[in-house]
Amino acid sequence: MTKTVQGPDGRPRCGWCAAAPEFFDYHDREWGFPVADDIRLFEKLCLESFQSGLSWRTILAKRKNFRAAFAGFDFNKVATFDETDIERLLADAGIVRHRGKIEATINNAKRALEMVAKEGSIAAFIWRFEQDPATLGAPQTASVTDVSKTLSKELKKRGWQFVGPTTVFAFMQAMGLVNDHAEGCAIRAEVASARQSFRKPV
Repeated sequence: MTKTVQGPDGRPRCGWCAAAPEFFDYHDREWGFPVADDIRLFEKLCLESFQSGLSWRTILAKRKNFRAAFAGFDFNKVATFDETDIERLLADAGIVRHRGKIEATINNAKRALEMVAKEGSIAAFIWRFEQDPATLGAPQTASVTDVSKTLSKELKKRGWQFVGPTTVFAFMQAMGLVNDHAEGCAIRAEVASARQSFRKPV
C-alpha cells in the first residue's frame, strides 16, 4: 500500500487513489489533514463505523445523503432521534440501512454530548491520542496500532459503539492524528506542514 500513482496533475499520490477517480479530491483536500471541529470528528467516526464490512468508496458516494439523513451529523440533534427517525433512516435508500449502525450513531451522539460536558469538546479528548510517528513502520502498513486499541477501549468504556481498533485507526489516519500518506506522495509534505502548525485543542 506504500506505492504511489500519478495524480491528475502529474504529481504522485498514495496508491489507493487509483481505486476510484473521486478518491483524488478526498485524498488531496481531506485525508490526513488535522481536524479540531467536533462535528467533523463525530461525522467521521460515524462514517467509519458505517464502512465496517464495506468499502470507503461506497460510503464516500453516499456521504451527502448521510449528512442530510443525520442532520449534518450535529450530535446535538442526532441525540434526540427516536424510533420514528430510525424507521425513516431504515427506509432511506441513500444511506446504508443497517439498524445496528443507525442505532449506534444515535447512541454515539448521546455519548458525544456526555464527552463534551466532561472534556470540553470531542477534539480535546481525541487529540490526546495522537500517534507518535516513531512508533509506526512504513506508511499504510498498519491497520491497527496500540494507540488505536487504547482509544477504542476508552471510547467503548464511555459507551460508544462500533468503534473497534481498526475503525478507530482509519479515523485517526483521516483526521490527521497520524500522517500516513505514502513516502513520495505529493500531499504528504502538505499534511506534515498542516500538522506542524496545528494547535491541539485542550
